[in-house]
Amino acid sequence: MSENTVFHHYNITRADREKQMNQKSFVLWFTGLSGSGKSTIANAVEQQLFNNGYKTYTLDGDNIRQGINKGLTFTAEDRAENLRRIAEVAKLFVDSGQICIAAFVSPTIKDREIVKHIIGEKDFVEVFVDTPLEICEQRDVKGLYAKARKGEIKNFTGISAPYEAPIDPEVRVKTQNKTIEASAKEVYDYITNNLK
Repeated sequence: MSENTVFHHYNITRADREKQMNQKSFVLWFTGLSGSGKSTIANAVEQQLFNNGYKTYTLDGDNIRQGINKGLTFTAEDRAENLRRIAEVAKLFVDSGQICIAAFVSPTIKDREIVKHIIGEKDFVEVFVDTPLEICEQRDVKGLYAKARKGEIKNFTGISAPYEAPIDPEVRVKTQNKTIEASAKEVYDYITNNLK
């Protein structure tokens, strides 16, 4: 319980860290269906940022579920808790002065609004990796869609659980007929033009 705790303020501030790193910290939140290309594009964007001297770290759905969120399932309640924890971790990266890249299905508008509220609206950049379901199913790189269609995976987003597309994301990347490099450049250009 947090009722018997008091937030401790340290001498070094976020502004101090940003100044030392010569960058503005924020969260780049990639959302989209499984197989849409979120992690692949996020990886390419981070590589571009890293190559240009930015301090970054990427949080990825599958990776997080093998550690800090290992015990969580895919029920609506556990998905919400999964995202809440990730948002809190991302917020720590922002406070550390880094650019945090997060790649998570984050299927509902409500969940993403909660994430944005935790992180802070001014520090949250929503990137919608807009890939049609049929393309994601064709890719099915992890074989999850096939299992979901057979009923072997319950609560699978896009099949047996809903996905609510962002209404007004800062960046919408339509990946159909677009290379990974072109998709990543679209996101990178937004960052460098708008978030200095």
